[in-house]
Amino acid sequence: MSGLNAIKVMIVDDHDMVRTGLRTYLMLDPKLQVIAEAGDGREALNHLKGCSADAMPDIILMDLMMPGMNGIDATREIMAQYPDMKIVMLTSFLEDDKVYGAIEAGAVSYVLKTVSAEELIYAISGAFKGMPVMTADVSQALTRGLRQRTAQSGDEDLTEREREVLLLIADGQSNKEIAEELHISVKTVKTHVSNLLMKCELEDRTQLAVLAHRKGWANRT
Repeated sequence: MSGLNAIKVMIVDDHDMVRTGLRTYLMLDPKLQVIAEAGDGREALNHLKGCSADAMPDIILMDLMMPGMNGIDATREIMAQYPDMKIVMLTSFLEDDKVYGAIEAGAVSYVLKTVSAEELIYAISGAFKGMPVMTADVSQALTRGLRQRTAQSGDEDLTEREREVLLLIADGQSNKEIAEELHISVKTVKTHVSNLLMKCELEDRTQLAVLAHRKGWANRT
């Protein structure tokens, strides 16, 4: 991959030296091409609005803490306007709520600035393919953040579709039966089940069914 086929990267960071260093590292790889930079989230959004289709970045490396519009707010707004954009959060912060907030906003991956250039390039390449790349400590922070959010809101983090799937699981229906009932694919059902298991911190659908009955969710209309 080179030239016109290179992965186009936009760097968003409020520190000039950080952007310069990232650009230098990334441009050493022929598979990557840094095509734009911005000093905060609002500047990044304004740049995207002025881009032609062929000048749009494939990947945005987004800093978390920036004056003006921070990385989480910028990610949320960018994903609302450009749902196919791939964003990698690149930051020094490992707080549980920040990791969870970034992923919830739509970032594909959450990467610490302490990673090596090779690890960052791997994360960018993974994001380009839609594959999340996270280190163990980031994954643990994400799990803790999810647990805290779930504990604070009960089952309010479940989407309407997840609630429907959960009720059908509690009713003893298989993935195929749920797919037919909701007019969705079996693959989509499996995705919802995986999300439910993660959000409820459970290991299998039997535990989901038990939880639904115990909480009284299965009796809701």
